[in-house]
Amino acid sequence: MKLKFLGTRGEIEARTARHGMHTSMRVSYRGRSVVVDCGTDWRGRVRRMGGRAFVLTHAHPDHAFGLADGSPVPVYATAESWELIRGYPIPPELRRVVRPRDPFTIDGITFEAFRVEHSIRAPAVGYRVTAGRVTVWYAPDLVFIPERREALAGVRIYIGDGATLRRSFVRRQGDTLVGHTPVQTQLTWCKREGVPRAIITHCGTQIVTGEEKAIAAIEAMARERGVSAEIAYDGMTVILR
Repeated sequence: MKLKFLGTRGEIEARTARHGMHTSMRVSYRGRSVVVDCGTDWRGRVRRMGGRAFVLTHAHPDHAFGLADGSPVPVYATAESWELIRGYPIPPELRRVVRPRDPFTIDGITFEAFRVEHSIRAPAVGYRVTAGRVTVWYAPDLVFIPERREALAGVRIYIGDGATLRRSFVRRQGDTLVGHTPVQTQLTWCKREGVPRAIITHCGTQIVTGEEKAIAAIEAMARERGVSAEIAYDGMTVILR
């Protein structure tokens, strides 16, 4: 499995050469590729992203609005996400509905969606992504994983939300938690579920405007928990065998 982080910036004003494009990741296996998420920054550039399909985590602008002019390849999204982007000029034959805990395979790459708490307006999922003998977890926006043990079982790399390092961006709307959980908490999840490595994407202002300090902070938090962690950047490639 080969992972390429096409973009790593969250929905923030700040941007740099290392974090210039909205968060998106291309997963490749045996010469075939699938792209996960396609935010506003990618509008007009979708053909350059190189995937044989798009898989969406949710329908917030920085994850789905790059497809506002349509898609040349199939798009996989939950029913809730399709409802929010129903007006996009994507023909019915290219629309695929993702059902949580119902795995689907695209060119040898298997995705299994798990609901995550993040937004009421745009319900989100994270994905277990498996190719060959390797499984990674990808959820760039989240507060909590209700089925965390099942989601992270046997995962080689946790790829998570970098909106905030230690300070909580979580708030309650009715009975639901919305927002972003800190990197610190996500690294604790990795420790508890036996995930040895974390890569942080969907970078917030703390990372984008102060990456050197953020790297030191994340590495220290990871060491305390007995895991390794790093910050993704636009163009970063990871090969897993």
